[in-house]
This record gives sequence, C-alpha cells and structure tokens, in this order.
Amino acid sequence: MTTSAAPSMLDTAPLSMSRLSLLVDLASLLAREVDFDALLGTACERLAKALRADRATIWLVDAERGDLVTRVALLPELPSLRQPLERGIAGHVATTGQVVRVDDASRDPRFDPTADRATGYTTRSMLVAPIREDGAAPVRGVVQLLNRAGAPFDEEDQRYLVALATQLARALSLTTLRAAEGGGPGVVLQGPFNRIVGRSERLAAVYEKVQLAAQTDATVLLRGETGTGKSLFARAIHVNSRRQTRPFVTVDCTTLPAQLVESELFGHERGAFTGADRRVPGKVELAEGGTLFLDELGDLPLDIQGKLLRFLQDRSFERVGGRQSLRADVRVVCATHCDLERAVAEGRFRKDLYYRARVVEIDLPALRERGPDDVETLARHFADVYATRYGRPSPGFDPDALRHLRAHTWPGNVRELEHWVESAIALAPDGRISAGHLPTRRGEGAPPHAAAAPEGDARVALPLGLTLDEVTRRYVEAMVRACEGNKTEAAKRLGVGRNTLSRALRAKH
Repeated sequence: MTTSAAPSMLDTAPLSMSRLSLLVDLASLLAREVDFDALLGTACERLAKALRADRATIWLVDAERGDLVTRVALLPELPSLRQPLERGIAGHVATTGQVVRVDDASRDPRFDPTADRATGYTTRSMLVAPIREDGAAPVRGVVQLLNRAGAPFDEEDQRYLVALATQLARALSLTTLRAAEGGGPGVVLQGPFNRIVGRSERLAAVYEKVQLAAQTDATVLLRGETGTGKSLFARAIHVNSRRQTRPFVTVDCTTLPAQLVESELFGHERGAFTGADRRVPGKVELAEGGTLFLDELGDLPLDIQGKLLRFLQDRSFERVGGRQSLRADVRVVCATHCDLERAVAEGRFRKDLYYRARVVEIDLPALRERGPDDVETLARHFADVYATRYGRPSPGFDPDALRHLRAHTWPGNVRELEHWVESAIALAPDGRISAGHLPTRRGEGAPPHAAAAPEGDARVALPLGLTLDEVTRRYVEAMVRACEGNKTEAAKRLGVGRNTLSRALRAKH
C-alpha cells in the first residue's frame, strides 16, 4: 500500500503516443455538445486500456449535493451512481487532494467494500488521483483505476494519471460544468449535454428525445421560437451519434438567394449557368457520412422543396446542370420557427415534405416556459463565459439583478439573455452585476424587465384582421425607424438576430 502526493511533472518519464493521444482526444471532445455520460464512459474505457486496468471510473464532485457522481444526467432512478464524499478511497482523494496508490485494497482501512459485496467484484490494486488544475486548485472530481493486469500500478502509471487528471480538469473548465460558488470544490452539474445549460422538466423531455434520436439515422425536425438553441441541439444529435467523426454541415435557408438555393444544396456542374467555370460540390456532398443541418426549413423556396423531398426519400440528387443521379450517405436534421401546418394549408410548404421531415419531432421550449431557475443558471453560465473572454474578475449577481432577470418574459429567449449578460459584464469591470448594468428601455429609465419599444411615440397602430407575419413586420419596421435605420441596433433591442429581423421585414402582406 502506497499513499503519496502528486509527483513533480519535471520528473515525468516520456509518455507513450497512445497515452498522449488519449489526452488530446478528451480535450477535443469536451469542446463539443457531447453527452457527458457518453464522454465519461468513453474516457474510462480508453483510460483502462491505456493503463492496463480492469476498470476505470471518473467521479465528479457535485457541489450542490456534496457527493460524488459518475454521470451528470441527474436521474433519481440511478442512485447507485452516487457515492457519499466521506466514503472509500475515492472520497478520501476527493476531500484531501492526495493521490493514492494501493497494492492490496483489502488491507487499506480507507477501502469501502460495499460495492464489491453488492456486485461480486473483487478489488485488488487501486490508483486514484484528484481532478484539479494544479496542486492548489479546488478538486473537481476523481479518476479511479482498479486491478492492473499482471502487477500492481507503478510510479509511471501514477505520473501519467496525474498528468491526465490535470488536463481533464483544464478541459472541464471549458465546458458548461460550472465551478462551485465561492471557489469551493466540485462542479455544478447543469445538464447532460456539454454547451447546453438547463435542468427544467420541460428540457428533460427534450434531452431524452435527443439522446434517443442520436442513436438512429432518422430525420429530425427541431421546432421552437427564435433563440431557443435549435442549432445547439442539432449539433448534440450529431456529436452523440455514430456519425460524430464525420462532417456537420449547416445550411441557413433564410440567407440563401432563391436562385442559388439548389446550387448551394446540391452543387453545380461547369457551365451550368453564367460564371460557373468549374464543378462545385454542394452541401449535401460535403456532408457525406455526416449530418446535414437545414436551419429554418420553412423558408426553403417552394420549387426546391420537391428536390429536397426526393433526397430525403432515397438520398439521391443531381447537381445543377448535371444529368447523373448521385447518392450521399447523409443524416438530415431540420429546424424551424415557422408554423409549418399553416404554411401547408396556405400552399407555401409541401405536405409530403412536411411529413417526411418530421419523422422525429422535437419541440424546444421557450425560455419563459423553462422557469426562473433555468434563467438564473443560464445567466451565471453566460457571465462566466464573458468574464473569461473580456478579462473580468469572477462574476456575481446582486439580488436586484437576479430578481429582474427572473421576472423578465424573454421574448428573444436564450439569445436575448446572452446579450443582456454580455452587456452587463462589459459594463461591470469589478465583476459585480447589479440591475443598473442590465438593459433598460431608452429614455424612460424603465426596469430591465420592461419590453423594449420604439422611441418617440412608443405606440404602433395595428388594426384587427392582420396576419401574425404582418403584425410582426409592422412592429419591426417601427423599431427600425426608431433606430434611424440601424438594423443591428433594432435587432439588439428586440433581442433577436439580424437574420430574424430581416426575415420579419420580408414578410408578405
């Protein structure tokens, strides 16, 4: 039995290429919308193989509950994946920050045999290291290896595990696993997917559908208001699927000129039109083996919808100006904020395409439907992101700022909240965010939860009988006039992106 502090990295022997590749792979995975449970499972499999261990476990310290958890999807029906912080050698390492190497677990008084008795497994040798960025940093979790093949774990294994645990801690700091308040140990577990923050009941149903959809190649239709994070969930489906190592290609149907949509999607042959001096592959070909994300499908021109339908049905297509039928192995994920049912009824969207695109339909809740707790969690997440980006101190919210954030109805959804918090961080050099740092309606000193309105005459006359698109267009036009034609400023006040504003201005009478 051996217990020791972390050895100096200056004495570290050269690591094998396979072990180095594991460090690189983990760092790259943590920058994506990967399922944390799948990530931890993959990391454990790779780690056990690299160190010839029979088993490996990565425990995270849950800062809110004060225990160790092996997965971040907070599922009450899986209590066996949690362990009290004071139990066993893993708990000892989490609380003391020491590295522990044990040749015979049965003789170590800190060893907890509860799991062995329950499973019939026999733990012999152990190597356990804390996950933290350096020797003085708070412990974020624990890496535990069991039963090395052939012989107990040695000093080289220990040096490697310390190096990996340090890199893992640095990678975790770049994810949406937020550090504990006040600089204490542990992390705040904000959801099952990296880069997607929220734990409301409405989101739990979305997470489940995304995880199930990712296991198949079924076409998915993501529906939700602008700013609800449809692109993030599309990427989550891709990076948690068997296609994760292949391309993820996005087509924004709102930004493509009607005459170029077909060429953008399917490519064109040389001479297909004026200026086509060479063959150009389309987004479908570029996504070969991966996922094609069609954002704002409802804005796709009617004459292209038939060609997309053919592709969805048999994955075949032709380049513009070409006669050869081509095929592509591509998974398709679509997204829209539009009322597709109404578009079908009005003849603006093909019924057959509507049914073919919504094989798996996932409705993303608006931020106001997710509850004030998710609003606060997201606000703290964005504050951490922008404080790091702008070199601000560790951020915090005053009670009055949190009250305003939690009371707002968020018509621009998560995107609007992100803009608010970014602005507040820029205006709070000490990192303390008060209500005064949050946006207000110009000229009236209105509280931050008041909706933005055009300056001057803040009323817009809207007669009854208008369509929703026409009402939106007139209101957006009024906001643009109030901003003296500055569309960027108008979009910011409305809490939407420039594309959404431009789309509203193009709405037909």
